[in-house]
Amino acid sequence: MSKALQNEDYLFKKVYDYVLHRIERNEWKEHEKIPSVRQLALEMNIHRLTVLKAYRLLKQHDKVYVKDKVGYFVQSDLTKNSELSYQDNPIISAYVQKNHLSEIHQSPVSYNFSQALIDPNLLPNHYFSDYVKKVFDLYPKVLATYSTVQGDLELREALTHYFINQYKTHFKADDLLITSGSQQAIHIIAQTFIKPRDVVLFERPSYSAAIDIFRAQGAHIVTVDIHPEGYDLNQVEYFMKQYKPRLFYVNPTFHNPTGYTVSVEQRKRLIELAEQYRCLLIEDDAYHDIYFDYAPPPPLYTFDTAGTVIYIRSFCKYISPGLRIATVICQPSLMNLLLTEKSLADNGSPLLNQKIFLHYFSSLRLQQHLEKIRIALQIRKEIMEEELAVTGWQWVSPNGGLNLWVQLPDLLSTELLLSKSIEQSISFVPGQICNPLKQQSSWIRLSYSYVNEKQIREGIKKLVAVAQSLAT
Repeated sequence: MSKALQNEDYLFKKVYDYVLHRIERNEWKEHEKIPSVRQLALEMNIHRLTVLKAYRLLKQHDKVYVKDKVGYFVQSDLTKNSELSYQDNPIISAYVQKNHLSEIHQSPVSYNFSQALIDPNLLPNHYFSDYVKKVFDLYPKVLATYSTVQGDLELREALTHYFINQYKTHFKADDLLITSGSQQAIHIIAQTFIKPRDVVLFERPSYSAAIDIFRAQGAHIVTVDIHPEGYDLNQVEYFMKQYKPRLFYVNPTFHNPTGYTVSVEQRKRLIELAEQYRCLLIEDDAYHDIYFDYAPPPPLYTFDTAGTVIYIRSFCKYISPGLRIATVICQPSLMNLLLTEKSLADNGSPLLNQKIFLHYFSSLRLQQHLEKIRIALQIRKEIMEEELAVTGWQWVSPNGGLNLWVQLPDLLSTELLLSKSIEQSISFVPGQICNPLKQQSSWIRLSYSYVNEKQIREGIKKLVAVAQSLAT
């Protein structure tokens, strides 16, 4: 490539990234007119055709839209075609405008079906209290020092031993990084590998926090639909070949929000495609141990021989959410990059949390706890399904995880249902939040893990009654 063409390409990217950065940081609001092609060309001292090329690509990526003879405007994040107004309800208003879960979670409801967390009453709280005292006896200076950036070596060695025994894989403690929960791991990965305009493949639907993290990095998200039987692998291959994505964020085991689990055959083929097209696979595995009738397939990373998988395993959900412990496994060249970003984030996760987790993770009590929690969650799932059976709504019963992914009748607005449900002290997650493209959805996520059996029966009855009142 000639020096002139290289310079033109650099300037084009500079314009694109500049505009995208202003939009992502909300400096230019929805439907606000952005500088004209001529104006920005003058400001940046570049040719108008270079600016026009960047604007056209921004339009193609749905970041801006054009009005004939008027100019370019910032695209709305949401399709605002609803005739209903929810401005009188700040929770619904915030949800529609920002597409975040936090506003829904902040609602003080009696029947919380939006939190994919385990009921605190199911966790070994008294046992933990005694264990903390033992940890201070074993490590009297634990509060007087930092952990290493990569994580406590004793914990990393214990986890390495666990994974080797569990999956017959081979790696070292240096291939493992401790993070403050899986969300931090996702954030570090996005910060490390993604720059504005990089293509990232996402399942549709997907984990809403991951969507927000990669979007904040300026990623261009391309979606792959996930079904009860997995992916359309021909579509995956086409997208890898066509878009050359930097990575594919996947949640193949008790997928959030659907509960689907991808088969061994598909896992192996996905590894082959990722290796062939040089696409990193980010495997988020938050619910692996929360299964009911039988254990799920081994993680993707256990089939990986070329280092294409970055594996995130979270233990927070079902051991102790307050400890915020997750681990990342990847090849050394990738680990070195992640360590740099982790050092900038917090210089190492809290050592006390790691030591508490280490000794509980290594105990017989953990296995007893897991067996009890599987039984309790399966009972709660079946109660929720029993109460929903009268509706005619559609879902696929998962073999693990914390959620039901339920399809409502097309004519029933999920936004209106959420608004009316919150008035009745009921919360759930509208499917639009889990859609990387933010499209309207007839699906909702109902979590059966956070409320007890009685609350599930009462709350689902009330939810169904609200839905029926809207249908009449």
